[in-house]
Amino acid sequence: MKTHSVIGGLVLGSVLLTGCASAPQSPEGADLVRGKLNSLQADPVLANKAPAALKEAEMAVSLAEQPLSDSDDNLALGAHRVYVADRQVEIAMAKAVTRDAEDRRAQLAEERATSRLDARTLEADRARADADRIEGERAEALALSDAEAAELQQQIDDLKAEATERGLVLTLGDLLFEFDSAELRAGNTSNLNRLVNFLKQYPERNAAIEGHTDNIGNMEYNRELSQRRAESVRLYLVQQGIASNRLTATGLGHGQPLASNDSEAGRQSNRRVEIIIDNPPRVISSSEAIKSSQ
Repeated sequence: MKTHSVIGGLVLGSVLLTGCASAPQSPEGADLVRGKLNSLQADPVLANKAPAALKEAEMAVSLAEQPLSDSDDNLALGAHRVYVADRQVEIAMAKAVTRDAEDRRAQLAEERATSRLDARTLEADRARADADRIEGERAEALALSDAEAAELQQQIDDLKAEATERGLVLTLGDLLFEFDSAELRAGNTSNLNRLVNFLKQYPERNAAIEGHTDNIGNMEYNRELSQRRAESVRLYLVQQGIASNRLTATGLGHGQPLASNDSEAGRQSNRRVEIIIDNPPRVISSSEAIKSSQ
């Protein structure tokens, strides 16, 4: 009876540990944004200068801190929330500095008759200049972000890739290979070359290469053929300078058809190589964005 209790305790502990391991977590970077907000809220000069903007920043940071389960959609959502929260904190800080500068100017107006007028006016001018600089740097960083997003979208369009939950999916048809062969056809690598350029420009992204066939032949043969074709594409990318540890190759045979294999057109659609480019969430701080624009 005692042995059964011990075993039951171990099983219960294992279940509790498993539940803890899979518990939703706050998105990466949320704690850093919270730290920036706390510093602003604790500033004896700036904390009460822009209450409305500070309230909006608090709401954005609280939303960014909400735990999310570990999925691709939630990772992207969490990264977006952290990014928006970071921008709101920057806006609140800029507005607080600007209001502080304006308050200083008003105080200096009352002290024009004193000998400290020139020194106080210079201090207020510098404070206003700092506020204008912060606003300008923020605008420049946001403009750079928009330009980068536009460039990325243009490259995606050039690749003819499709955005999915798995990432960007580039589909290469059966014209890439001779029938029943894993050797790349000469002169049909233009899409692969565009992919090479994309992966070189975005070195933080990895790619999964998946080979597919029609249902002619048995499953084992088709799986082997699709594996060799995926490996041929991976080898080509490596030869063009893409690090091998960024690439995986998998043969899936005819197990995941796009169309019916009852027609030649359907079989042709099923003979393909799909390249899935991952899109890991990435939080860009304002200082990093400003530094990259210089």
